[in-house]
Amino acid sequence: ARGRGSTPGAWQRCSASTAKSLLFRFLPVLRWLPRYPVKDWLLGDITSGFSVGIMHLPQGLAYALLAGLPPVTGLYSSFYPVFLYFFFGTSRHNSVGPFAVISVMIGSVTESLLPSEKFFISVNGSNTTIVDEVKRDAERVQLVATITILSGVFQVALGLLQFGFVVTYLSDPLVRGYTTAASVHVLISQLKNVFGVSVGEYSGPLSLFKTFIEICRKLPQTNVGTLVTAIIAMVAIFIVKELNHKFASKLPMPIPIELITIIISTGISYGVDLKSKFGISVVGDIPSGLKPPVVPKTTYFGQVVGNAFAIAIVGYAICISLGKIFALKHGYKVDSNQELIALGLSNFLGGFFQCFAISCSMSRSLVQESTGGNSQVAGVLSSLVILVTILKIGELFRDLPKAILAAIIIVNLKGMFKQFTDFRTLWKSNRVDLMIWIVTFVATLLLNLDIGLGASVAFALLTVIFRTQLPHYSLLGRVADTEVYKDVAEYQKAQEIPGVKIFRSSSTLYFANVEMYAEALKKKVGEATEAECNGPGVAVIELSGEESSAPAEPTLRSLGLPQPDFHAVILDFSSLNFVDTVSIKIVKNIFRDFREIEVDVFVASSSVLAQLERGNFFSSTITKQCFFPSVHDAVLHISGEQHTAPVRTCPSSPHHRHGEGQPSRPLPSSPSPQAHLSTKM
Repeated sequence: ARGRGSTPGAWQRCSASTAKSLLFRFLPVLRWLPRYPVKDWLLGDITSGFSVGIMHLPQGLAYALLAGLPPVTGLYSSFYPVFLYFFFGTSRHNSVGPFAVISVMIGSVTESLLPSEKFFISVNGSNTTIVDEVKRDAERVQLVATITILSGVFQVALGLLQFGFVVTYLSDPLVRGYTTAASVHVLISQLKNVFGVSVGEYSGPLSLFKTFIEICRKLPQTNVGTLVTAIIAMVAIFIVKELNHKFASKLPMPIPIELITIIISTGISYGVDLKSKFGISVVGDIPSGLKPPVVPKTTYFGQVVGNAFAIAIVGYAICISLGKIFALKHGYKVDSNQELIALGLSNFLGGFFQCFAISCSMSRSLVQESTGGNSQVAGVLSSLVILVTILKIGELFRDLPKAILAAIIIVNLKGMFKQFTDFRTLWKSNRVDLMIWIVTFVATLLLNLDIGLGASVAFALLTVIFRTQLPHYSLLGRVADTEVYKDVAEYQKAQEIPGVKIFRSSSTLYFANVEMYAEALKKKVGEATEAECNGPGVAVIELSGEESSAPAEPTLRSLGLPQPDFHAVILDFSSLNFVDTVSIKIVKNIFRDFREIEVDVFVASSSVLAQLERGNFFSSTITKQCFFPSVHDAVLHISGEQHTAPVRTCPSSPHHRHGEGQPSRPLPSSPSPQAHLSTKM
C-alpha cells in the first residue's frame, strides 16, 4: 500500500525499480551482455564454442543411448537446454547438457517402466518375435519428457523458494561416492554394446549384478566385429585424450578425437556395410529438423515423481559444485538459487521438445575454460553447432556403430573412476567421511541409483546426529599473556586458571546429547556423582522452643564432607546455536548441583540468551548476571571477585564458607544427605 506522504510518481518509480531489479535477477544475461568486452572475449568464446560443440555431438548421441532413447534426443538435449541456459545461468564456464550420471538415472527408469519385453511383436504371424523399436522409443520419449519436465518444476520451485541450500545435504564425499557408483552402472550398462550381445533389462535392487551375470553368461555369443571395433575406438580415444592433456598448453584446442572417431567409423560402416556383413549394430535413422513441442503424459506423473526429484537434486548438485569451482578460480560469484532456476527452466522447457534432463559435464566445462571461453556466449555458439547438425548433418550418422558410442562413454568415465583415490585421502583426513563415501558407493551399487541416493542421504544425516551425540569435551586453559583459551589436553601452553574449571563442548546442546554433556562435565571437573553421606551430622537439628533464632545452615566443612579444590565453573556456550526445553532443564540442574557443593556456575557466550529466557530458565538463583560475552570476561569477573569483598552478582544462598577468605558459596535451602557431591580431585 502507498504511504500517506508518497506521490504517484514516487510509487511508480519504486515499482519500476523493483521490476527492473527482478528482471535483471531472473535474466542475468541483461546484466552482463551489454557490458560484454567484445575485443577481449569474443575470439576466445568462438574458439571455445566450436570446441565444445564438436564434443556435444558425439556425447549427445552416446548419452541418449545410455538413457535408452533414440540418438536424436541427445542432440535435442545438447541444443535447447544449452541455448536457454545462456539467458538464465550465472556461471560463465559451466557447459550444461547431457551428463553420464543423469543419463543412466533416466535409463534405469525407462528400463524399469517400459522394458523392451512390453513391445514384442510377431513376425508375419510366426512364433518369432522382435521388438517394435519405433513404438518403444516413442513411449520412452514421452516418459522421459515427463521426468524432465517434473525435474524442471522441482528445480524452479526450489530456486524461487530460496532453497538452493538443499544441496548442502549432499556432502562432497556423498556426491563423489554416488557418482563413482553411477559410473560403475554406466560401465556395466555399456558392456552389452561392447560385446555385441543382447541382455534383458533389469530394474530395482541388485539389477546391476543381474545384468553383469547375464553378460558373463553370454560372452560365448560375443560378436567379434563389435568387440574389435569397440577396442580400437577406446584405445584411439584414450591415447589422443592423454596427448591432449599432456600438450594442453601447446595446442590451440584439443584434438576432437571423439568427432573424428564417429566420422571415420560411420564412413567405414557405410562403405563396408558392417551391419549386414558382420552383424554390428548401428544407431539407425536420425531424423533431421526440429520437432514441434508435445505435452507430456500426465499418467506418468505419479510413477516418476520420486525419480524426478532425485534427478533434479543430483543434477543441481553437480552443476553448482562445478560452477563454484570455476567462480572461485576466476573471481566471480555464482548465485545458487538462480542456478536452480536456470537449470530448472532449461529442463522444463526442454522437456516439451523431447529433451532428457541435463546437468553439467566436467570434461566439456574444462574444455570450455581451457580453450579461452569467458562467458556463456561460448555455450550458445556450441548450441548453434548442434542446431546445424540437427538440421543438416545428423541423418548422415545413421550407420554409426553403437560400439563407437559405447567406447566414447566408457573412456569418458576415466575422471569419475579416479575418485577411487578418495579412499586414501579420506582415510588420512576423516574416517567418518570415508564411511559416508563407502556406504554411498555400496548402497548405490546394491539398491540402484534412486533408492541408493535416498539411503545415502539418510546415512549421512545419521552421522551428523551421531557426531552431535558424541562431541569432543574439553577443559580449557589460558594461553599466557593472551585472551585465548585452549584445550589443556592438546595445548601445552594452555594453563588452567587456579580454582576455575572452564568446560566446553564441540557441539550444540539438545535432547539427544544434553545428559551426556552433564555427565562429561562432572567427570571432567572431578565429581563423583554416586557419593553419599549417611552420618547423623546431616540430620535436621532439633531446637528447643526457647531459642528464637535459627542456626546457620551447615557447610561442607561443618558436615565433614570433602571440599572441591575449585570454586567456579565456566560453561563455554560459544558452540551453541540453539537449545531445547530438555537442555534448559538439564542446565538448570547443573546450576543447582554445583550450588549444593558451594561452586558458582557462570556461562560464557550470550548466543542463546533469548531462547533461555523464553524457556523460563532464569529465576531468583539464576540471573543474567551469571552470563558473560566471552570466557575471558567471565575469568576477569571471577578473578576480580576474589580480590574484593564478597558482594554477589550471581544470586546464591546467604550462607558463606567460614574461614576460607573466598566469596560465599550457595547451599541448598533444605540440605539432603544425597544432595552433596564429593570430589575425586
